[in-house]
Amino acid sequence: MSSTIESVLVENRVFPPFPDLVKNANISGMEAYQALCREAEQSPDAFWGRLARENLVWDKPFSKVLDESQAPSYRWFGDGELNVSANCLDRHLNTPTADKAAIIFETDDGKVSQVTYRQLHARVCEFANGIKALGYQAGERAIIYMPMSIEAVVAMQACARLGIIHSVVFGGFSSRSLQERIVDVGATLVITADEQVRGGKSIPLKPAVDDALAAGGCEAVKHVIVYKRTGGKIGWHEGRDLWMHDVAANQPSVCAAVPLNAEHPLFILYTSGSTGKPKGVQHACGGFLLWALLTVKWTFDAKDADVFWCTADVGWVTGHTYIAYGPLAAGLTQVMFEGVPTYPNVGRFWEMIQRHKVTVFYTAPTAIRSLTKAADAEPAYHPREYDLDSLRIIGSVGEPINPEAWMWYYTEVGRERCPVLDTWWQTETGAHMITPLPGVTPLKPGSCTLPLPGIAAAIVDEAGGDVEAGQGGFLVIKRPWPGMIRAIWGDPERFKKSYFPPELKGYYLAGDGAQRDRDGYFWIMGRVDDVLNVSGHRLGTMEVESALVAHPMVAEAAVVGRPDDTTGEAVVAFVVLNRSLPEGEEAAAIAKQLRDWVAKEIGPIAKPKDIRFGENLPKTRSGKIMRRLLRIVAKGEKVTQDVSTLENPAILDQLSQSV
Repeated sequence: MSSTIESVLVENRVFPPFPDLVKNANISGMEAYQALCREAEQSPDAFWGRLARENLVWDKPFSKVLDESQAPSYRWFGDGELNVSANCLDRHLNTPTADKAAIIFETDDGKVSQVTYRQLHARVCEFANGIKALGYQAGERAIIYMPMSIEAVVAMQACARLGIIHSVVFGGFSSRSLQERIVDVGATLVITADEQVRGGKSIPLKPAVDDALAAGGCEAVKHVIVYKRTGGKIGWHEGRDLWMHDVAANQPSVCAAVPLNAEHPLFILYTSGSTGKPKGVQHACGGFLLWALLTVKWTFDAKDADVFWCTADVGWVTGHTYIAYGPLAAGLTQVMFEGVPTYPNVGRFWEMIQRHKVTVFYTAPTAIRSLTKAADAEPAYHPREYDLDSLRIIGSVGEPINPEAWMWYYTEVGRERCPVLDTWWQTETGAHMITPLPGVTPLKPGSCTLPLPGIAAAIVDEAGGDVEAGQGGFLVIKRPWPGMIRAIWGDPERFKKSYFPPELKGYYLAGDGAQRDRDGYFWIMGRVDDVLNVSGHRLGTMEVESALVAHPMVAEAAVVGRPDDTTGEAVVAFVVLNRSLPEGEEAAAIAKQLRDWVAKEIGPIAKPKDIRFGENLPKTRSGKIMRRLLRIVAKGEKVTQDVSTLENPAILDQLSQSV
């Protein structure tokens, strides 16, 4: 690790909070925010203990808030007991929320169904009773490999109800990825579907499970439970395979929630590691749920009348925290969507916000950037053509949002009356860490602004020393918090090495480069392993990408480094234009124009040595740009890794052409 990362992004626009939001916000005004921060700073145990008692329903109250004796394996509320599913469902049964819509589900082809909290509770209980009747019990592991659906939430909640630790695998992953996770987690149960439907196409899921189980090492799996989504033709293994509706049939609609120790694992979610071997991030019941619920109340300013829509897939942590658990614990009505934002047309998101009167909308910068380009190409589907007056808060998740995309989102979707919440957090942190609050924070495009109360975020050098304002460094969290990662499943040494390196004084290392400006605002500069070292200058890739996307001709950009004999590393930019793909001399002219633009915006040191044009960037089906593959392409090497998770693998050939 190197001690400094240079920050080159300059952003002077500031947008104060809207007075009507400040007046009614759950955290109202900067003074209220600062009071919570002081309370957390002065007595962390009292602060977190109070919030845990006020927000969660405990079967057995805890007497100790934080046990640091085995640090960094921290234990929160370690002698308390509760059940996550009971906190999401049962707590609402004797309140008016019971008969309120919990989930409004829209299929790929536009069919809409919904369940109330009472109905969702009954469905979860019936399925949990069915699983219990098969002999499954607390501590076993289940793999969930399902499409976006009410059934996916039912499966997750049923596991939580029984203390079965779930590991959700995104439906776009290959059978090989699935098999790796089944083996690593030691799963005894797999819950899947016959097929999923996205963008008008049926995509098989059950065959991938069959292939994974046939590949070996999965002998512990006793049953595969299958949700019948399409009725498509699938293979069937008698005795092992069961239909989800049969498992739940004739079961009682009440199932006692198992009281679990607060530190009992709720789920294991696999995330990419720098070595290529996925890491099983383990989260605990009590701390995870508390932090999920608090961030729904604080960041999204949850109100009883809200219609909340997080567009993530349940296969990612965002879908765990802000679909399956947080909004349900808060008693919100939420929208769930099976399909993609561009089908049957690029106005799908705006049409759904209009139809369901969504008030809080949470999506990824990748979706925002692609829809910006689509709106220019097809003006009939521009967000201005839709009634989005129901919106009061719009948010961004997954990666830093560059200032120009932020401004488009703010003006064209939020109509300059909704705050843009640029939320920084990770699979490992459980929920938001640094984010604007609607009733508190003046906004700066491109900045995730200030840490939440109780989060001791800082920028440090390689020895753990604080760096000056405006200087880049490593983003760390100095004190533990309830929603934090508890372990990497089965690999305690990798856990310590990855997140709590000894040279950083026991701080949690986020793996992101960042800087803090003179107002205390945080600016994320990209992954530390996405930091370029050009002629001795360390540049965050995010900042070069932001400069490129600020050019009116550019819709999207991804920047990586490749080894260079002269400069150490050279900047390689992969660019998607707001027009057709250029060729020959025209491509060379546009590339020169973009190089000059970056030199003007940032400085000559950041000029891309190599620019590649493509019709798109390599993305997973959830919209995440696969920068690791772009690094291989930039070096001129052949991609030998599994690309089955990509939505568009053919794009790699196109991007291998240099200008």
